Amino acid sequence: MNFEEHLSKYLSKKEIDELMSSLEKDSFNCLLLDESKISSSDLLNLYPNLRQHPIIKNAFYFNKNEYQLGKSILHELGAFYIQEPSAMLVSYLLNPNKDDVVLDMCAAPGGKTIQASLLMNNEGLLISNDISFTRLKALHENVERMGRGNVVITNNDFSKIYSHYLNSFDKIILDAPCSGSGMFRKEDKMKDDWSYNKVLKNAEVQKELIDLSYKMLKPGGVLAYSTCSFSYEEDEEVIKSLLDSTDAELFPITNSQYFYKSKEDIGIHLLPSKFDGDGHYICLIKKPGNNTSKTPIYREKEIKNNVASLVNKGFIFKYLNVLKNGVTIEELFKDDIKYDYHYVRFAKDFDQELELSYQELEKYIKGESLKSNIKGHVLLKYHSLNVDIGKGDGQLIKNKLPKFIKTKNLY
Repeated sequence: MNFEEHLSKYLSKKEIDELMSSLEKDSFNCLLLDESKISSSDLLNLYPNLRQHPIIKNAFYFNKNEYQLGKSILHELGAFYIQEPSAMLVSYLLNPNKDDVVLDMCAAPGGKTIQASLLMNNEGLLISNDISFTRLKALHENVERMGRGNVVITNNDFSKIYSHYLNSFDKIILDAPCSGSGMFRKEDKMKDDWSYNKVLKNAEVQKELIDLSYKMLKPGGVLAYSTCSFSYEEDEEVIKSLLDSTDAELFPITNSQYFYKSKEDIGIHLLPSKFDGDGHYICLIKKPGNNTSKTPIYREKEIKNNVASLVNKGFIFKYLNVLKNGVTIEELFKDDIKYDYHYVRFAKDFDQELELSYQELEKYIKGESLKSNIKGHVLLKYHSLNVDIGKGDGQLIKNKLPKFIKTKNLY
């Protein structure tokens, strides 16, 4: 069965033609703003040609030929995360809050984790997991750059440990591995790799993963299932399988002109023919019941091997392969302290702070020290964004910026 034929399970001939035509167009680029670090108005003053995402207020489309935002110093300082505009809807619709314990089951490279952490205001607990150790490198980098403190990065196959975490999570994100047809216009190789057999094989894995996830969901909890596939077999059929085999219920998603729903009204499709983004499917599932008890999450400073960290506590981590918990603060030496890159992006209050001018930032990014009468460690900021923690001797603030940042463009 070819690609167009298999779409007829839920799309009309007219809808298939419109979708196929839309796949010939370019993908869209979008950023997700951390409004606790920089306001939308300040961002728009710097980049006036950004376009507001139609659903998410702190998200903006940009033309990568006009704004190379991935190379911008503001990107490096954690002001925003670059994410596909359809994928942004998953965490947004799930809407985790600061009291939740959340599992992002297949999290790398981290877009849905970052957005969930922003929605949680860096509070609560977010277990960000991926079965692939190599894919977690990008997630780790994104969590540090964005200054997220409520994230615990783990490398686990939950099929082997799920029994220890039954009814444990208030919210779960399952962005399942899929055939990737929603990415056709972004990556040509996805078209070449697609086959109906691949769809069917992925669907079997997806059914196993959603069943696992549902078992770990608390009564009253909500699970967001998503794929970047147009295939009915990987989308509605996976949900129907769960509904038929468990007591799971559909959690309603408010109608929008940008959403496509099949006649069965099981989840939503984001079709490039209806929405400025790549293809995505999202369905929210609720487990019946009302578990009002909340896991008492808190943070505690720990020192191990002369390294201080702010660690998330209150959850049972012993069955998890934890790669990083919370924020590394500093490395302690006999005569000095070396502040960690992650902590610089995370810190909110510091004993001494200094707002840099554009000219001072320009010098500092080039690796130069700054003239100042400040003594001791000082948090350097620009547009209220944390740049670095330097150290002054009363005449100069020594530059301690990591070398890879010194290659960044200012804008």
